[in-house]
Amino acid sequence: MGKIMLTGDRPTGRLHVGHYVGSLKRRVELQNTGEFEDIFIMIADAQALTDNADNPEKVRQNIIEVALDYLACGLDPEKSTLFIQSQIPELCELSFYYMNLVTVSRLQRNPTVKSEIQMRNFEASIPVGFFTYPISQAADITAFKANTVPVGEDQLPMLEQTKEIVRKFNSIYGDTLVEPDILLPENTACLRLPGTDGKAKMSKSLNNCIYLSEEPDEIKQKVFSMFTDPTHIKIEDPGKLEGNTVFTYLDAFCRPEYFEEFLPDYANLDELKAHYQRGGLGDMKVKRFLNNVLQAELEPIRKRRKEYQKDIPYVYEILKKGSEKAESVAAQTLKDVKEAMKINYFEDQELINAQAERFRG
Repeated sequence: MGKIMLTGDRPTGRLHVGHYVGSLKRRVELQNTGEFEDIFIMIADAQALTDNADNPEKVRQNIIEVALDYLACGLDPEKSTLFIQSQIPELCELSFYYMNLVTVSRLQRNPTVKSEIQMRNFEASIPVGFFTYPISQAADITAFKANTVPVGEDQLPMLEQTKEIVRKFNSIYGDTLVEPDILLPENTACLRLPGTDGKAKMSKSLNNCIYLSEEPDEIKQKVFSMFTDPTHIKIEDPGKLEGNTVFTYLDAFCRPEYFEEFLPDYANLDELKAHYQRGGLGDMKVKRFLNNVLQAELEPIRKRRKEYQKDIPYVYEILKKGSEKAESVAAQTLKDVKEAMKINYFEDQELINAQAERFRG
């Protein structure tokens, strides 16, 4: 069996630079290696509805925003299958069967579920769909027999739960499902890019994101207001790198050629860091450099997005064709699962013949 990749995002808003360095950039690189037999990129609208059931229009409107961001970043519908989760009914059926393989206490122990429940103040009243999020994710991955799943580190507990479900299913029903390998970002600074305010998580709800589609002046304003080292008051003061959002972003985005173009006083990022740490380098100079770096990285993405925005029906056609292909693949997996579970009654001629023989006498 060849290499098959699946990954995706919830359509709760436009995608931001955290998504880009955490997974999007890597997806495009992997797509262009030619190593994969199939690549499935999912817009996870059904999962988004688990905590937005009272606001379906928000999810509906953001389908196209995410699709535009995907295409703008370089995901190619000729190389990757872009599809909408809710258009694949087989995923719901697989989730239902997998629910019997997972206990309530195991879901409660999932660190990602725990933190997400806390963040959304769901402790007193958790929607069942949200609680079973890891099971739904297992259905998404296994439906396409994905053996490669690129994720950020916050999703590791979810992927571990998928592996457990696969092992449990295969141990009961026979070798049917494929256990996925987890692919983390290679750049450690990209594992979890902090918000512009220095908070650990970049989040739309915290309003501390830089979106991929933002205009240059918006990006500049956000960079210039970024959290740095609060003890670095005077230029001559030594500065700290740890917890300094500006340097974290430089770790994630900076390339050697940007120094020659934007900051020729320094040979590389290590030199810039060393100067900041010993004192004599102001925060604004570093922020101006970061702004130039981000503008260089995001400008081609923004331009491609504006081109795709000119033909929205074409973007929906990409999603429609991708969803049709995804459903045909998921349907085959569901057929295999039902056969393994022996609930394919009408296709099992051996069962029918045996029962006919049983009652013949």
